[in-house]
Amino acid sequence: MDSETTHLYDLGELDTALTESILNEVTEALREKGYHPIKQITGYLMSGDPGYISSYKDARKKISSIDRSKIIEFLLGKVLD
Repeated sequence: MDSETTHLYDLGELDTALTESILNEVTEALREKGYHPIKQITGYLMSGDPGYISSYKDARKKISSIDRSKIIEFLLGKVLD
């Protein structure tokens, strides 16, 4: 019989890692285009208007793939934990 290892993944951890990765990619793309990432992402989170995020390097598509409440929860978790 093969010895197989069962891996248990915490979906919350995977979700958090994906959110962090996407925010890092979006932040870098905004910086490369000369935008202020904090202001742009804040505008997007407050208004829901994806126009705040450049389409450069698919940043708009990437950030739109995550629910805004998940992004806010992630960012607050970084500050309050």
